[in-house]
This record gives sequence, C-alpha cells and structure tokens, in this order.
Amino acid sequence: MTKRILILTMSFCVSVMAAADQTMLGFGDESSARQRLVESSYDSNLNADDLDAWMKRLSARPHHAGSEATKENVEFLAGLFRSWGYEVEIEEYEILLPTPKIRELELVEPTRYTASLTEMSLNEDPSTFVRDDLLPPYNAFSIDGEVEAELVFVNYGIPEDYEQLERYGVDVNGKIVIAKYGKSWRGIKPKLAAEHGAIGTIIYSDPADDGYAAGDAYPKGAYKHESGVQRGSVMDMPQYTGDVLTPGVGATKRARRLDIADVTTITKIPVLPISYKDALPLLSAIDGPVVPKEWRGALPITYHIGPGPAKVRLKVEFNWDRIPIYDVIARLEGAEYPNEWIIRGNHHDGWNHGAADPISGLVALLAEAKSISELVKTGHRPARTIVYAAWDAEEPGLIGSTEWVEHHATEIKAHAVAYLNTDGNSRGFIDVDGSHTLERFFNQIFDDVIDPQTDVSIGDRKRAYIKVNGKDEEKEEVRERDDLRLDAMGSGSDYTPFIQHLGIASADFGFQGEGDGGSYHTLYDTYEHYSTWRDPGFAYGVALAQVAGRATLRLANAPVLPFEFEGFADNVAKYLTEIEELADKMREETATETEMIEDGTYASALDPTKQLGPPKREEAVPHFNFAPLKNALERLQQTAEAYSLAMTGGEVPADDIVEFNRLLYTSESLLTRDAGLMAREWYKHHIYAPGFYTGYGVKTIPGVREAIEARDYEQVAPETEKVASILNDLSDRIETLTSMVQ
Repeated sequence: MTKRILILTMSFCVSVMAAADQTMLGFGDESSARQRLVESSYDSNLNADDLDAWMKRLSARPHHAGSEATKENVEFLAGLFRSWGYEVEIEEYEILLPTPKIRELELVEPTRYTASLTEMSLNEDPSTFVRDDLLPPYNAFSIDGEVEAELVFVNYGIPEDYEQLERYGVDVNGKIVIAKYGKSWRGIKPKLAAEHGAIGTIIYSDPADDGYAAGDAYPKGAYKHESGVQRGSVMDMPQYTGDVLTPGVGATKRARRLDIADVTTITKIPVLPISYKDALPLLSAIDGPVVPKEWRGALPITYHIGPGPAKVRLKVEFNWDRIPIYDVIARLEGAEYPNEWIIRGNHHDGWNHGAADPISGLVALLAEAKSISELVKTGHRPARTIVYAAWDAEEPGLIGSTEWVEHHATEIKAHAVAYLNTDGNSRGFIDVDGSHTLERFFNQIFDDVIDPQTDVSIGDRKRAYIKVNGKDEEKEEVRERDDLRLDAMGSGSDYTPFIQHLGIASADFGFQGEGDGGSYHTLYDTYEHYSTWRDPGFAYGVALAQVAGRATLRLANAPVLPFEFEGFADNVAKYLTEIEELADKMREETATETEMIEDGTYASALDPTKQLGPPKREEAVPHFNFAPLKNALERLQQTAEAYSLAMTGGEVPADDIVEFNRLLYTSESLLTRDAGLMAREWYKHHIYAPGFYTGYGVKTIPGVREAIEARDYEQVAPETEKVASILNDLSDRIETLTSMVQ
C-alpha cells in the first residue's frame, strides 16, 4: 500500500466517525454500522499503483473496435476478472464499422492549400510514435462522397447559428460548411447542415475553446496541439444507438440486418474533422460579412462568414466492413438475492490510445472489482449479484452495450436493479448524472468520500464550488436544499440503452474540472498526457473507485433498496416550471418581434453596424393547458412524502421484502412507454432523453418540451396527457409500496 492510500484511508476513518450517526438509505442503524466497516475494508484494498500499471498496459497501443490490440485487451481483462474469482463470459457481436480509406481536403480558390490531415508525433510523448492500429482522424458514419463548393463558416453549426445566417442573408444551400466543435454533439452539425441544403461539413476545434487560448498546448501544457484532431462518431444517435444494421435487436451473427441503403442514422452528406492548423488557411480565405462578436475564435485572423471566395474540395471514402466486437461480462453471484443484479460498466475501446477515454474510468472499475473480490475472501460476499461489464465499440455509437442490452432485454428488465456507469475520469469535482430516485442515495455517498486534494468531503467541495462559480439560482439552491441535484441523463455513454431503452435506473459519474485539456479523441490521449496533466498519482482514480464501490456495495447489500421519490418529484416540478417559462418566453419574444417587424423598428442588437434582415415571422405561441400534468405532479409529491414518512417510522415485513424490492427497482420502467418518443421509438423514457437537436444534451419531459421548441403546438396537449398518465402510474406504485410498510 502506498503512502497516498494510507493517507486517504486515515482521512476516511475520520469521515466514518463524523457520519457514524447517519443511517444509510435502505439500511437500519446496525446494518449501516456493519456496512461502513465493510466499506472501510474495501478502501484498504485500493492501490493507486494498480491503476497506474493497468492504464500503462491497456493504453500502450491504439485499441479501437476491431483492432488486434482491442482483442488482446479483452483477453487481459477477462483474465484479471477470472483471477479474482468472477465467472466470465466474452460476448461477441457482429457490427458495421466504417474505417477511412480516402480522406482528402484542399482549398482550390482563391489560393491553393492541401490539408495535411495528420497529427504530429512528439519527442516528449513516446506513445505518439506508436502507430500500430492507429486510426487517422475521421468521423465514423459519414457517408462516402466527393464534393466541391464555396465555403461558409457556421460558427458551432447549431440551430441558432442558422437563424443568424438567415438574418445575414447567407444561404448554405449547395455550399460546404465549416463548423467549430462544441455547444452540441458533433453529429448534430452535419445533420443540420444537410437539412439546410449544404453538401459537405468540415469540423475543427478552435483554439479559443481548446488550444493555446485556453492554456499551453501539449506537450508544454494540457491543451490541444495545433495538429490535434477530435475523431468521433456522427451517427444520428438521437434516433437510436448501437449497430446501425440491427436497430432494436442484438447484433448476433444470425440477426436480420438492414441493407445499408435503408439505414437512417448515417449522415446525408460527407463529413471530415480537421485540426485548427489545417483550418486556418481555409478560414483565412473566406470573405463576406464579418462574424458577430460571439462567433469569433482565437485564430489570428478576422473571421468572416462567406460564402466564398474560398472554395474547397472534400473527398471521403470508407471501408464498410462488418467486424466482431467483444463485451467482457464478469459475474459475482449474490449470497441472498442472486436474481437481483447490480450492473456496473465502463467501455474498453478507444479511438486511439484512449488513456483518459476510457481507460481512466476502466481502471477504477478494475480496482473496485478486485477489492470486492478480497472482501469475498474474508466472508463479505454481497447480498445481490454484481455484474461487471467492459463494453466494446462505445466510441462509434454505444454499440457494445446497446447490443448486449437488446440481446438480453427480457432478462435485464426482470433482474437489473440499477446500472452504474463510468467513462473516463480526471481530477476536480464529482459530477453525477442519474435517475432522480437515486439522488438521496448518492448524496449520502458524497458525504462519506473524502476529496484527496482538500481533505473535505467531495459533497462539501462541490457545494463550495457552486457557491463560488454557480449561477445565482444555483447558489441560492445549494444553500437551501439539503441534497445536491443529480443532472438529468441525456446520452453519450453506455448508460443510454439501460435507462432510455429499458427504463433501468442508472447513473453516470466521475471527477472533472481541474484536469481538462485537449487530448479528447486525439492521438495525444496517452498515458503520458494523462499521468502528467489529468490525474498525476491517480489519487482521483482511487476516489472514483471509492464512490463507485460504495454505490455498488450499498445497492448490493441494502435490505431495502435505497430508492427515494421526493427528490424525483422535486426535479420534475423544476422541469415543468422550466417548460412553462420556455413557453412564456417564446410567446413574449414572438409578439415583440412581430410588432417590430410590422412597424419597421427592428434592429440587430448583435451587430448594429450591419443592416441585418429581421427574423422570420413566427406563428403566435398559444397558451397551453398544463393542468393534467400539474395535478399528476401534486399527487406524486404527496405520495412521495407519504412513502418517506412510512419508511422513517416503519419496516417492510420479511416475507414481503423480495416483492417490495422488485416493485422499487422496476419503478423506473413506469416512466417509459413501449411506443417510445415521437419520431424515435427506440427512446422510450418520457422524463429524460437526449435532444433531437442536441445529441448528448438532455431534454427533460422531452415530448412536451420539444413539441413547444419545434412549434408543433398540436402535439403539446397529447404529450402533456401522456406524461401526466406516467406520473399517475408512478404514484400508484408508490401508494402500493407505502401500504406494504408496517
């Protein structure tokens, strides 16, 4: 055991004494005390040197899905789990994965420039010379194509940017657009560009967001090297995730598959990512209006919108191969409730070396699994079954996890209590996205884990951060609300099929905020970059293992599963208020703009020196009847409070405990509907979903919210009724649970 871990363990002992009078959610006083002793033993088994060694081994070579290095890592991971006493299966699926065959980009007018499309090896980082299995920069699930056209700069390429372009009188129809990474998931950029008539998309990272303007560039600092390029999928994941040929079913060898021509999630136009070094000559050649102030980046040029006179030729072609992928599934059977599963996952594939994404999260999972195996040797086998999963092909579209979930959907819906996800780590502040029924549960964990840098609890450190850096409403709330809110879950990692498709309570967590930098999906996501800049000494890797281990063990051992509904009801109330405010704001803005258009007084507040056209005239926003949803919410708040009161002063009879817990862990599924969301049936959760035009970013109460945003006003009433029905179903379940408490 290293000195660092001894210090962490001593700090935790102090935390245990301070929190010893706090009864854990789902436990009694005596069982809470026993559980804390188990967790103290668990901590003593964690060793930062293990995390360091595993990362060095797993990130030694590029290991994208389908590569030789990935198969070697799979066998290594399976061997570790077997050596610790887990039953291990390697589940194989066959998926479509395009890899680049031709990538060409050149400026052909008014001057000529050929983009290098290459990332430099650095003497300071030996890993950048390892090129076996290296995938060059590309966007997976771009369509093949060769196009030539004038270039238009579209800022981040999000909806409001196209609204601004329209006011400038700039039409991207028949043009190639160049967009900055950021503000939305990358796949939204070509999706929107195609919808506006563009014939190609180029994406780059501006140094204002990630490069020398944010901090010293790698290797001097953590930020993006001038030749660094963010790879990534541009699959239209807001429609469905996983193998594009087998939506809704596991991609086994015998599965029925779509023809590629029938796939709807491949882009409609070719897409290519480039470095800011390659972007500079292209942007320098664009003329036309000067961009609004908030569009400006940090390259040493005046940014113009275009179109032209810059004209570019873009050509991409891919190998559209079906390849095998491998999920490592390790199982530790529970001592009392083997049919109730706690599933804990992190993917193992990377775009390149993948040290930060995903190996930093995976090594914390390995530390957790190893420590729990040591607990079993001393007679502390968890009460419920724990399933550890190392997913393949997450990067191209959450494929390994989605195929496993679709393949085993019936079993998972029957047995899965919760899914806990990590996907990379750094240092700084705990961040948790999760089902709000787990909010109180995680807040208790926040109070029990000590931050390795400040020696205060990670919860107190997060509260202090919000008090200093949060918005005014966040600062006020953190002072008045007992629990820190969990962020609602959109998409972007392997929790998506569990919560969004099956309705399994889920959480995704890690540390971030003080170890950021420009390695994401680039050649420079290496062991050297991570161990120098993101988490030197792996102290926060150990802290992540402490958080994840407590979450896994408490869910596995709690006599009554630690779900709680008051926090959920409070968050839903917040989301409904946001929707009402959204409708009011849209109504007011539409009325004001209509009036100004009609009397000719409209002027641009963004750039008054330019004569911009007014926004297009929009239909008046009606007043919506949210009464059904408000009534259902009020009932939910009452039933949630009654359940909490009953659990405070009562207990569940031993003969009813299995059924009681089943009713608890299947409650999340009541928030789904088999028909799914409008225009995307794969997504079935009606409280949380990724936005149709945000990608990863969450839309809460998405059916109602997105109908209003899209000005599809006729859909608002039926969507409101649907969510009201869902909340009433949950209230019925909570009342049943409350009636079982004595």
